[in-house]
Amino acid sequence: MTDNIHKQAAARGLRPAWLIACGAALALAGAGAAAQNGTVWGSYETPFAASSPWNSRPVNPTFGEFVIPKSDYYPSIAEGAWSTGVFPAGSGDAPVTVVGLPNSKGVWDPDAGVYRTVDIPRWPEGVIPASAADGHADIVDPLAGIVHSFYKLRQSEGQWMAAQYAWTRLDGRGWGDPAHYFQGARAAAVPTSGGLMRKHEIDDGRPLYRHALAMSLTYNALSANPTYVFPATSADRDAASTNTGQIPEGALVMLPPEFDVATIRTPAVRKVAETLKTYGAYVVDRNRGTPYVIYVENGSGFNLHRGGWNAVAASDLDRIRQGLRQVVAVDGWVDGDDRPIEPERNLNLLSMRGPWSRQSGTVSGNFETWAQALVFAPAAASTVMVNSSGRSLHPVAWAIPAAGQAYRLRAIATGGARLRLQLRDKASGATLFDSKELNNDEVADFVWPGGAVTPVVTAIAGAGGASTVRGELLRTGE
Repeated sequence: MTDNIHKQAAARGLRPAWLIACGAALALAGAGAAAQNGTVWGSYETPFAASSPWNSRPVNPTFGEFVIPKSDYYPSIAEGAWSTGVFPAGSGDAPVTVVGLPNSKGVWDPDAGVYRTVDIPRWPEGVIPASAADGHADIVDPLAGIVHSFYKLRQSEGQWMAAQYAWTRLDGRGWGDPAHYFQGARAAAVPTSGGLMRKHEIDDGRPLYRHALAMSLTYNALSANPTYVFPATSADRDAASTNTGQIPEGALVMLPPEFDVATIRTPAVRKVAETLKTYGAYVVDRNRGTPYVIYVENGSGFNLHRGGWNAVAASDLDRIRQGLRQVVAVDGWVDGDDRPIEPERNLNLLSMRGPWSRQSGTVSGNFETWAQALVFAPAAASTVMVNSSGRSLHPVAWAIPAAGQAYRLRAIATGGARLRLQLRDKASGATLFDSKELNNDEVADFVWPGGAVTPVVTAIAGAGGASTVRGELLRTGE
């Protein structure tokens, strides 16, 4: 095939840079943008951007017919063992190193694809993971602009340990993208703070929560094919073999406009019902035996069954179960500032995760997840590293590159580093596309070739000082 390949300086400016510090890379995000309504987006109390799916609402949604079935228990809106806490980190908090659970290889980092220890620069006092097996906890660091999300977090003899770690930008989408596909501890790859009913919202006097909620479904409601849809980038591992319902993770479920919220007799549930009519709830993971669970922040005091079983609240929750429907189409979206938006779906495909092999030079680069870049320490001579594993393109179902589609690769580099992408035929090894070496902000346009291909990414360090390199691979021509 013949590719129309060219290099040019991109007309648009660089996106905000990430400061790469020695030994760690921290995103220096802003403290959040204040909206006209006083909301500070990207903050501890109101995480993620106004345009995030969590903070946006659909216009004139169209609904599917599937009804969430009954199961072993009544539906639930609850904090507790399977929910999560959200803990703010401050400038005075000390760093903590989180290690893997006993007899493990380390903390699993699905973004990097490695087991490792995790150094958190600011760890607040009073972190209490949820008590059930999932052991969820999210730490929000406004200074770094990061939400740290943990799975099976616990402390033993003063040492913090966890099974899994992932992170997301506090001012970002709150969902994964094809390059940084796992951004939180829930199965849908979202942080446990996403969509959470927060303790400061419970009794704020508003008629509804001003964001979409986070919901869990059980096996008989969740879909086996597909197991997840946009904006989710993952699902429970055995979903394809165990689910028997029709709603995939990542789906938005809502109460249709005709649902009569006045029939809900419990005030706390009525506020949730109003939210489900306006924003809905995203399905983020699976539970055992409960038709749906809506997650509430631990420490909120929210309890529908205080003092014993509340039959009225249980009946209200089941009425909501009968009314909920999956959103299958919309006329549009409105963000948290009441502005019409188009949800961002053309997201970066290219990750700099390893494994990398050093072809020349003396100092290897390392993938820094917080920078989403390959980071090189200063060295007198340039280093060349190659990744031919195929893991630079994660197979997110709704973002797999399509043959015949036009794409643009852009290099984002510092310190004189360069980026190169080649696509090789899997069977013959023939090179189908070669971007050649791209300097910072140079681009290469091409059409995705047909057949099975293997991506080969080459990173070339700058000589003399420290350098970093990553890439942005987006669809074009639409």
